[in-house]
Amino acid sequence: MLRLPRLRYLRPGSATEAAALAAEHGVRAMLVAGGTDLVPNLKRRQFEPEILVQVPRLPGIRRENGSLVLGATVTLAEAAANVELVAALPGYAEAAGLVSSPPLRNAGTVGGNLCVDTRCNYYNQTFEWRKAIGFCLKKDGDICLVAPGSPRCWAVSSSDTAPMAIALGATVELAGPDATRTIPVAALYQDDGIEYLSKQPYEVLTEIRLPAEAGLRTAYVKLRRRGSIDFPIAGAAVALKLDGELVVSCRIALSAVAAHPLEAPAAGEFLAGKRLDAETIATAAELAAKPARPLDNTDLTHFWRKRMVRVVVEKALAAAAAR
Repeated sequence: MLRLPRLRYLRPGSATEAAALAAEHGVRAMLVAGGTDLVPNLKRRQFEPEILVQVPRLPGIRRENGSLVLGATVTLAEAAANVELVAALPGYAEAAGLVSSPPLRNAGTVGGNLCVDTRCNYYNQTFEWRKAIGFCLKKDGDICLVAPGSPRCWAVSSSDTAPMAIALGATVELAGPDATRTIPVAALYQDDGIEYLSKQPYEVLTEIRLPAEAGLRTAYVKLRRRGSIDFPIAGAAVALKLDGELVVSCRIALSAVAAHPLEAPAAGEFLAGKRLDAETIATAAELAAKPARPLDNTDLTHFWRKRMVRVVVEKALAAAAAR
């Protein structure tokens, strides 16, 4: 049985206080919200902090200036079932509802899913397994076991809600000890399996602002081995605007095919001004799949996953158009 290490647990009263405590203790501390990803990683000794700083409960879901604003501690189950969110942005509600399993969605948070650790077959294993095979670059080693000749880590981003937030042009608020700043969700990520977030480790993600324009059509399609629990093999998020039968604009973002949520701008540019017929959708899906670089570091074979990117994009485009 895997057990948690001994930890000191702090419960501050505000996000600013949480950021101050995390900054004060530096590398010895980690922030925790729902803990659905952090706790298993602690048990496997992928993280080794001495202190956990609990992110306090933040405001829920509200409409503000044409956007839906989600407090970062809203659970994934709450987001998936919220009537206003389902009506205005069904793609985001779908993405939240497809994360992991029902028990974990009841605990996991929308902010935590944006910050979820990158994954790899050589990293998400017990300490003994990793020691036996030789530690990887992401934790304790000095080589990427997926691409030994590479100087960087290729662990993949497996957030379901991040691609949808990026396709919507969403922003996040980050609270530090002394100031708060707002950045696009797309700017939250870096193309590196280890340093995958651009925010400071002590900054607390406090809210997500999702633009909810009238007439916006959204969809998220996820492919995974088991339909009720697994991380994505490939995921596609689409945010689409139509004028009659013609596409005004379209943003497509992908999950689980890179070290960060991957936007596919060429596909959106191709669709602008066109009708969404079967041929157009197929061409756009081909363009969206081009920047995807799956490697042999998650479930099933990477060349099959590459082909499946086209499939999930086609399905997401068709689903969004049908709305």
